[in-house]
Amino acid sequence: MTTHTTHIVIGGGAMGLATTWHLASRGASVRLLERFETHHTRGASHGSTRNLNNAYAEEAYLELFDEAVTLWRALEAESRTELLGLHGLVTHGDPAVVAPAHDALVARGAAVSLLSADEASGRWAGMRFTDDALFSEEAGIVHAARALGALEAAAILRGAIVERCEQVLRVEPRADGSGVRVTTRGSRGVERELAADHVTITAGAWTRPLLDGLVDLPPLTVTEEHPAHFASRSASLAWPSFNHLLPSDLEAEFGAPVYGMPSPGEGVKVGFHRVGDVVDPDDRPFRARDAQRETLRRYVSDWFPGLDPDTPNEISCTYTSTASGRFILDTVGPITVGAGFSGHGFKFTPAIGRVLADAAMGRATPPELFRLAAHAAQ
Repeated sequence: MTTHTTHIVIGGGAMGLATTWHLASRGASVRLLERFETHHTRGASHGSTRNLNNAYAEEAYLELFDEAVTLWRALEAESRTELLGLHGLVTHGDPAVVAPAHDALVARGAAVSLLSADEASGRWAGMRFTDDALFSEEAGIVHAARALGALEAAAILRGAIVERCEQVLRVEPRADGSGVRVTTRGSRGVERELAADHVTITAGAWTRPLLDGLVDLPPLTVTEEHPAHFASRSASLAWPSFNHLLPSDLEAEFGAPVYGMPSPGEGVKVGFHRVGDVVDPDDRPFRARDAQRETLRRYVSDWFPGLDPDTPNEISCTYTSTASGRFILDTVGPITVGAGFSGHGFKFTPAIGRVLADAAMGRATPPELFRLAAHAAQ
């Protein structure tokens, strides 16, 4: 017997949980299917912290950021769990990137300031600065693992069904346009068929195989990234979240921009953005190449006098990236897709969930910047 529900969400990471929360909050019948167990380490949503980073110049991202903070606060109040840590964000490096972000935030009335390199060094003695630094007071970290738990609990409270260890094998739109069939296989190897009026796919690194032949996606590159936590040399040092947007000479030396944040109880997370090797998400090493490890150690040694560069505790996660780094948020027939979050999507999670729920219910189309047509036109 085929089980029917109005909405199926495939992929129970941050984006899938947020979409399920919003759908269930509106009274929709929704079932979330996740291939792995709770807090698994095979995807992109695990770990203790993510940057709550508002250093963007594009209006679409800043609108999502402001909405996301409001929704995070609402989820905090409901769950009685601290989800945000607003210790501030400092962005420094290439002035061609820092200045537009500063101007865009000032135009929105955000609490930001420009600090000289000396002022920034005096405030955060564990870091080195050579250029003006943009400081955002209304930024910091998202407690990622806590956030996943709060999203799932809120969705279930509103009637959502969450099924884990349930792998989706096929998604098949019905020929008569009446919805979709979804074939799954559970942990005991038993296959079953589900039916829904609409399916939303937020499957991260597994998106393209599920949508092959169904949605014309732009190229999606799956990489394995390896930031690491480093030990502070002194408990008295203050740490902001940070972006180091390397000018061309330093990017040639180190390969990519740098991001990071304090992770309570673990140290300070430091990582290069989108430098990992392309991988099959079902067959990856869960380890950085020795050359990547040495480059990160050398960067920390050069730019973080307050961290011990010889104490890395390496993390492994996947990025699923578009060429532009822009997200994919769109609907084709009975299928809505959220994909290509390119290593910077987590902070926006509850707002992206709202966008995808709107799209799945036919209430509104996603912002033009993220739609498939915009990717095809680039």
